[in-house]
Amino acid sequence: MSSTSLFLLMALLAGISVPTQAGINAQLGIWTRSPVLAATISFAVGTLTLITYTLVTRIPMPSLANAGNHPWWVWIGGALGAFFVTATIILVPKLGATTMVTLVLAGQMLASLLLDHFGGLGYPVHPISLGRIAGVLLVCGGVWLIKVY
Repeated sequence: MSSTSLFLLMALLAGISVPTQAGINAQLGIWTRSPVLAATISFAVGTLTLITYTLVTRIPMPSLANAGNHPWWVWIGGALGAFFVTATIILVPKLGATTMVTLVLAGQMLASLLLDHFGGLGYPVHPISLGRIAGVLLVCGGVWLIKVY
């Protein structure tokens, strides 16, 4: 299997994980009676998993002395992840998996279009084109169809 095929499979599995994780975390939210507490537990389990993986595979730690050489915003990814997980815990019972995922996808497509066009956050520049705009509009149309039907 080529590395491209492995990356495509990994992307597919990551996509499968979004509604699966949201459903699991929503059930955790029911048990804890708090979406924030459920997200905290989810992140704690994820953090322990990543620490274990890092230790087992002996990934070297970067020098903290160089941390100031990077943009300030490299530190907020975890906060965005916390918002995302908490939002899905709140949204899944209200919208259902399909509507929630399609709205998340529409938001991802819109942000991706802008990040690619301007090369934001270190992305390579891929200018906005009519085809890309049509693709995002089709996704938004899909969101509408799923919500209505």
